[in-house]
Amino acid sequence: MVVNFAPTGPTTEVKSVEMHHEALTEAMPGDNVGFNAGYSPVLDCHTAHIACKFAELVTKIDRRTGKELEAGPKFVKSGDSCIVKMIPSKPMCVETFQQYPPLGRFAVRDMKRDILIWLALELEVIV
Repeated sequence: MVVNFAPTGPTTEVKSVEMHHEALTEAMPGDNVGFNAGYSPVLDCHTAHIACKFAELVTKIDRRTGKELEAGPKFVKSGDSCIVKMIPSKPMCVETFQQYPPLGRFAVRDMKRDILIWLALELEVIV
């Protein structure tokens, strides 16, 4: 079943109904219901903390040389280096690393753990 949440109107699909980690066939009015409406890691850049999503894995690169190993990889593993396209959930301003190194660094965090760290940023401006 797909449900809507008022007053803002996000929608999500119900995968299961549980109470105290036991499966139920239905939820009744007044029951406490928890849900997960998606996954968004957080982009930390200087003082900005903005949710983002990964649009595309562009290329996998060698950590030591920076040379391309694989174009358009299907996945990356822990320890791999890659170039990705990310879409922030709201507009943000980022300086280039070459002009202002302290303001050009950023990290992507999930559950308060670093999952990606970059020292350089290539920006694509979309108007």
